[in-house]
Amino acid sequence: MADLGCLNTDIPFNVLSRLQTKDLLGLKCVSKGWKHLISDRSFIQAQSQRKEPLSGFFFQQRHRYCPDDIKTITYFPVERKGLQQDVFAFLPRDVVVLASCNGLVCCRSCYPFEDPAIYVCNPLNCEWWRLDWKEPDKESFISLAFNPSQDISVNLTNFKVVRPRQFETEQEGAYFSFEIYASRTRNWKLSKEVCWCDNSLSKNGGIFSGGILHWLTDGDQILTFSVENELALLISTPLPVGEFNSTPQACIGESEGQLYYVLISEEGLHVWVLEDYFDSTWSLGYTKTLAQIEREHSGFFVNLYDRVMHWPRIDDRPWMDPLAFKDGVLVVRISNTIYLYHVDTSKMEEVCETSKFGAMSWASPTVLPYTMSLVPLGLQLGSP
Repeated sequence: MADLGCLNTDIPFNVLSRLQTKDLLGLKCVSKGWKHLISDRSFIQAQSQRKEPLSGFFFQQRHRYCPDDIKTITYFPVERKGLQQDVFAFLPRDVVVLASCNGLVCCRSCYPFEDPAIYVCNPLNCEWWRLDWKEPDKESFISLAFNPSQDISVNLTNFKVVRPRQFETEQEGAYFSFEIYASRTRNWKLSKEVCWCDNSLSKNGGIFSGGILHWLTDGDQILTFSVENELALLISTPLPVGEFNSTPQACIGESEGQLYYVLISEEGLHVWVLEDYFDSTWSLGYTKTLAQIEREHSGFFVNLYDRVMHWPRIDDRPWMDPLAFKDGVLVVRISNTIYLYHVDTSKMEEVCETSKFGAMSWASPTVLPYTMSLVPLGLQLGSP
């Protein structure tokens, strides 16, 4: 076979840049020329213009009462069975995953802290940056913003890490401020923007969609922050939780550049898509009752309605808990088992029991979607 990567032609570049990342991994072994081409920043910049499919999810348990972090991070793919628990072994420290964005993952040092740091890494090529972490807080909702179609240049991969922090005032209530780290400047700065909000952030890190970070709160609001313009806004959720007889459970996610809100209650599973930020206008894109879910998946479930309604009286964990949503795939815990639910086809797949993810915990875990990317990072200067 000719070494197409060495030919004086644009054909290999144009053809290979149309392929998905998972297909390019094997093609690196074809020849030195192909490996050099696929590793080139100009090629990666072109290949990153296409949308990558969802690869899988990272899952990490959290202690409810013990201050120490659970170190086990499990990855499970969406297209095949299997669990992998050594994905982040290339990092110099044990970490807690915080956010995932277009192939990059943001992590922090495990508590108790010895040398507190934040890491931004690409698990596919095992490259990473280390960020100094002043005033470390294990409850921080640190988030990551990275757009592969715009933020890959010939010399640098541009990303931003955003840390929302809530402060209390005696007279006006609570507000959020925003600290921003930019890889371009390699410095942190405090944004001038603040957002008044008495609700606390809840469940996973921020969801990056359309240039905006989104955080679910424990009230009927979602905190948003435009990374480019540094403007914050509170948007209302589709329905207030007080309208239900049970305690509904929710999560937010992203698909095709739009924000989605997933709610499970005694009324069933509902999925909304955000249509307008300023008016908090949502469109109901999918709904299915618990009876329908039970009927379609009778081999998995029985008495879903009664369990959703009455289980919180027995155990303070909800019987059904939506954990993460990406590209039409919902990760949901039902009792002690994790499932993948494909909204478009109503297909339900059992992943495994929660005991397979390491230490057992009654707290809601961190679950992050992951898409593959060739984006290079390299070691930041000064990293160990």
